[in-house]
Amino acid sequence: MNAPTTLSAAFLLGLFSTVHCIGMCGGIIGALSLSLPAPIREQKTRLLLYVSSYNLGRILSYSLAGLIAGALGSGVYTGTGLEQGHRWLQLAGVAMMIAIGLYLAGWLPQLSMVEKLGLPLWRKLEPLGRRLLPVASLPRALAYGMIWGWLPCGLVYFMLLWTLTSGGAVAGALTMLAFGLGTLPTLLGAGLATSWLTRFARSPRARQAVALLIIAMAVGSLFIPMEHQHH
Repeated sequence: MNAPTTLSAAFLLGLFSTVHCIGMCGGIIGALSLSLPAPIREQKTRLLLYVSSYNLGRILSYSLAGLIAGALGSGVYTGTGLEQGHRWLQLAGVAMMIAIGLYLAGWLPQLSMVEKLGLPLWRKLEPLGRRLLPVASLPRALAYGMIWGWLPCGLVYFMLLWTLTSGGAVAGALTMLAFGLGTLPTLLGAGLATSWLTRFARSPRARQAVALLIIAMAVGSLFIPMEHQHH
């Protein structure tokens, strides 16, 4: 898949993963917002700063994870030869994108088992997050967000598996950055108690329409010539 297609698809996945984000992280961001001192909660500008710091930390962690996954995946690309490696990466990326679409629509709920992969790491990080509570400063909010970014989440893990096919560390980081930016409107809204997002998130038809769009983008990308990078 070429870079613009990949980044566009990653952003759209983040943007339309509303139902998953509200279910997984909406409660966390809502609870964190409510636990802030009253003077911060009562001033919308200060509250927005704290909620933005949480989310910036989360997106930084996504980008770091994407950097690692992209670097690991590039070994496949270099190990199988330029032309063949490109084709395998493209097919694997398309397969992962279709799986994400099926998972997002709820048509293949068994895929949630992938969340178990991250439990050992989360058990180590979660106590560090607890030590940062209550979040009483912006640096603490940023640090908490960076830990929160490693919360076991099926959709994030599928994105990381997809990122393995991105072809390099920088491409992997950019893919996860695009995904993280896509999730931002939903989780900023959750932090500021925007209820219409929750209503949208509960619409199965909206989710299924988005899933079909993602699957169509995946299949369509097979017909887009890949960019060959010569090193």
